[in-house]
Amino acid sequence: MAWTTFPFAQTNTDIGGTIAKLLTGIGLPAELALVLGLLTPMLVVVLSVLTGVIMAVWGERNWSGRMQQRWGPTIIGLGGSIQGAADGLKLLVKEDIMPVKADPWLFTLGPAIVIIPVFFSYLVIPFGQGMILSDISIGIFFIIAISSISPIGALMAGYSSNNKYALLGGLRAAAQSLSYEIPLALSVLAVVMMSSSLGTTEIVRQQEPLGIFSWYIWRQPIGFIIFLISALAETERAPFDLPEAESELVAGHHTEYSGMKFALFYLSEYANLILASLMASVLFLGGWSFPIPVEMIAKFAGIDPTTPVFQVGAALLGITVTILKATFFVFLAILARWTLPRVRIDQLLNLGWKFLLPVALFNLLLTATFIQGYRSFFGG
Repeated sequence: MAWTTFPFAQTNTDIGGTIAKLLTGIGLPAELALVLGLLTPMLVVVLSVLTGVIMAVWGERNWSGRMQQRWGPTIIGLGGSIQGAADGLKLLVKEDIMPVKADPWLFTLGPAIVIIPVFFSYLVIPFGQGMILSDISIGIFFIIAISSISPIGALMAGYSSNNKYALLGGLRAAAQSLSYEIPLALSVLAVVMMSSSLGTTEIVRQQEPLGIFSWYIWRQPIGFIIFLISALAETERAPFDLPEAESELVAGHHTEYSGMKFALFYLSEYANLILASLMASVLFLGGWSFPIPVEMIAKFAGIDPTTPVFQVGAALLGITVTILKATFFVFLAILARWTLPRVRIDQLLNLGWKFLLPVALFNLLLTATFIQGYRSFFGG
């Protein structure tokens, strides 16, 4: 396909290595170029996630204000944009208070262990054709494995605070994560079986040939619904915000935190929401792929798809499409927050273990049967 002529459209993209080679070419020492090549992608991830979180917070306040017919967040301060900056500045200058009987090491490590795995997960998310920081062949496995670390940080934060509400919140976070990680992983595994790949880039490529008709949402409707519910529970968003239920646990494992440590928990919540939205876009809505294949658009418009200008433009539009699809899922999460009441902890666990898990297993069996039947009748 003509897409492969685009310089970043190759598999196993190594943006860090490319940057290191460019820096070496302009005269920097090889060791310094290698370090800068490794640090640059991480800096890009951090800045991109922070930008996404700022936009998500601003969007949630605006949409929530409109749903509740409140004028404040939609008008005050350039459409509400300054309110987020004011909150960030407030948290930055607030005193970092630690309870007298808290465990200082665990209390400090908790927020870091919650947020760091989220940033690492973004390394294997393709934002566009070839626009991925680390195109490893086991990207899906990497995301599922590293995201399992975050609940440990929540449990550490709750235990180390020496506060009964914080401890209950940490235990709830661990139980909730364990209950919904398995259905989520099984729904993703069904997509992996259909694409025969654990690589995120390859999964998107499998959904390109026929445009919208190739997207896995049509072949995995059950898996898509399971993923949406499980991802919402994993991100601890309403109606599954049991670990920090204000009416029961003050703020859950966040209760004793202040200043930037509290801001890290807040940041991780929105970073997780954006990550889940990007994963839904990549796994079920074709990632960067257009509803109509770009080759068909180029042919209809009489444009040569092999020209660099067209390919660069298509790549930039692909990034835009990915972000728009993810924004749609962020909006769904915000809509659910202001529409659905919070569930009880027993209802939460029953939904995960007694409903989603059996349905996810059935969906996996159905997918395996479909694949085997297809190969038996059509070969391949």
